[in-house]
Amino acid sequence: MKIVKKPNILLTGTPGVGKTTLGKELAQQTGLTYVNVGDLAQEGQLFDGFDEEYQCPVLDEDRVVDELENKMTDGGVIVDYHGCDFFPERWFDIVFVLRTDNTNLYNRLESRGYTGKKLQDNVQCEIFQTIYEEAMEAYKPEIVHQMPSNEPEDLDRNLDQISQWIEQWMKDNN
Repeated sequence: MKIVKKPNILLTGTPGVGKTTLGKELAQQTGLTYVNVGDLAQEGQLFDGFDEEYQCPVLDEDRVVDELENKMTDGGVIVDYHGCDFFPERWFDIVFVLRTDNTNLYNRLESRGYTGKKLQDNVQCEIFQTIYEEAMEAYKPEIVHQMPSNEPEDLDRNLDQISQWIEQWMKDNN
């Protein structure tokens, strides 16, 4: 019996751009496995201290990589995380950086309870394209793609585009 190869996808971007919504929908539509790194870290207590300034745990990136290694080798995984430069380059067949305009992002983060420096820094991160630039440095530029994530129509369009990409990848690699 032939084993069907499936692609690994990284969904990244500033907190609040819609990675989780897109990732869960995409997994449901395609049958790929969805992994939210924040949830994975919480479940496995994959932390290395607490950041007092941002009032959040500090991710132990090495332990996260160790935890995901076997799953990533098998393929067919959608990884959702706001950081992207600590994952091994070999893991991903494509990287999607979701982008949201600053007003939308500000409102989304504020509704999540972000305030002060944490709110400002995340909006600035989006303004300065920090995550996109990290992705371009960490992965081959030809596999890194930006996608708008402002309106419900963007979600539908992004789902369609990524689903079509997965279909083509499956044809080309099996």
